[in-house]
Amino acid sequence: MSKRAVVVIDIQNDYFPNGKYELVGIEKAAANAAQVIEAARAKGDRVIHVQHIFPSQDAPFFTPDSAGIEINPAVAPRDGETVVVKNFPNPFLKTNLKEILDADGIEEVTVVGAMSHMCIDATTRASSDYGYKTTVVQDACATRDLEYAGTTVPAAQVHAAMMSALGFAYATITDTASYTGA
Repeated sequence: MSKRAVVVIDIQNDYFPNGKYELVGIEKAAANAAQVIEAARAKGDRVIHVQHIFPSQDAPFFTPDSAGIEINPAVAPRDGETVVVKNFPNPFLKTNLKEILDADGIEEVTVVGAMSHMCIDATTRASSDYGYKTTVVQDACATRDLEYAGTTVPAAQVHAAMMSALGFAYATITDTASYTGA
């Protein structure tokens, strides 16, 4: 059995055009994530989907019982693939994700999904802190422009800053072509 898992973070409808919280480049990131998922399946690696659902109808997106919480068809889980529902940026917090990984003897975790500056960051750091050899497929992740103190930081810069920080101490940063051998 493979000791590797791909963890697909929050590639959900609200992040796509016409969703409640559209991300820059989400369609390309999802297409790349789909390639990573297919490569993992072909190698016999575990694929785990993580779905964020805020516990309140007052949330800005990913509200319960909405179409926005659904995992986008580009990366839809296959029958038998695990879906972990989370309520926090860190999918290890108050979920059984670690137990699932440990029960399968997983040693290496590859992270794809959204948002680079939030849930990808939290997932990667927690994965590394738990001792998993962690990889982020950077072009299979997306984020959005952020604002701080009246300055808008473009999504590409937000993403680059996060990948730089994660690559410094928490993960190997790669791209889809390198990961899949394309």
